[in-house]
Amino acid sequence: MKLLAPLVFAAACLSAMPSARADMPVQPKLKVATLDGKTFDLAAERGKWVIVNYWATWCVPCIKEMPDISKFVAEHKDKVAAIGLAYDDSEKADIQAFLVKHPVVYPVAQVTLDKPLPDFDEPRGLPTTWLIAPDGKVAKRFVGTVNEQSLGEAIGLGKK
Repeated sequence: MKLLAPLVFAAACLSAMPSARADMPVQPKLKVATLDGKTFDLAAERGKWVIVNYWATWCVPCIKEMPDISKFVAEHKDKVAAIGLAYDDSEKADIQAFLVKHPVVYPVAQVTLDKPLPDFDEPRGLPTTWLIAPDGKVAKRFVGTVNEQSLGEAIGLGKK
């Protein structure tokens, strides 16, 4: 229990961080090879909201939020897309095996610690989720878990 308090404090500090770094591009670029051998290009998703979700196989909160993100994307597939970024130095086969146990409806790519994405901050806590507006601009960054409600409120697609 003594270790839990510092972790809770650290998480609270991270959630108070600003939404983006000052030098982050207004319209970030993201073009990555997905684990299924395809390419995800953020620019090709213009006109939709895009959820860019950093997670790891060892991250319990990440695992908890994955079904919510998946359900949200499935329910709003005409308006919302997502890309999962496994921020993990695990072997590709290990991440694929993890996804068999924890399936999602959106593509997943691996981002290794030694090759961060140039237009996105390296996450200082996991999960970290970037919400990109239909015009390609960063709308919001969440540090910590997201769910259907928080995503819906941020996008304006809340339950009625």
